[in-house]
Amino acid sequence: MLTKLPASLSLQCLGVLLVGILLAGLATAPILRGIADFLIVEDSLEHAAAIVALAGQVPFREIEAAKLYHAGMAPQVVIVRGGPNAESQALRDLGIRTRGGWELSREVLIRQGVPASAIVILTSKAGGTLEELQAVYSAMTSKDAPIILVTSKYHTRRTRLTWQHVTAGKSRPIVRAATGDPFDPNHWWQRRSFALSVVREYLGLINYCTRFAFSP
Repeated sequence: MLTKLPASLSLQCLGVLLVGILLAGLATAPILRGIADFLIVEDSLEHAAAIVALAGQVPFREIEAAKLYHAGMAPQVVIVRGGPNAESQALRDLGIRTRGGWELSREVLIRQGVPASAIVILTSKAGGTLEELQAVYSAMTSKDAPIILVTSKYHTRRTRLTWQHVTAGKSRPIVRAATGDPFDPNHWWQRRSFALSVVREYLGLINYCTRFAFSP
């Protein structure tokens, strides 16, 4: 007897299938580059209320956030604690303490010369981009202030869309890609990790279009 796949797994299968069809039927370099280029956006810099180094790809996002801080683009850098996962909980049950991703992010920022007093660690524990940006917006005292969001190249478009959704357009996102991010939109299909990033982003965009019907 066939069992019904969970909705999130069905979405993943759909995304992999769609990307597979694209790669098989449209596998020319310009089109493949266009698939990745669509994911990448960047906004002009301006002074903002804060710089947010989104979780993931430590240390590239933090290094970029530190550069922007030293350039005087905002008075503080914000980090959101990641939500718990089964692996970290199992290790804690064994009496093994693991460092959270936010701790590594904070250490990178400090090593890049950002004063500890300028680093804000939000206590909300986010399980994905939506929850992470919701936590940031909830913590903002001025809800219409612009904010700088630092993430990976392939994650920039979804970050911008998600912030606009979370803030209902009240706060302008200044989305910046980490310059040290190794993602290569010109040859992404030649590396498994890059290809997986592209697949995940399109799955995330599908989730955005369904108004986040699927949880992390």
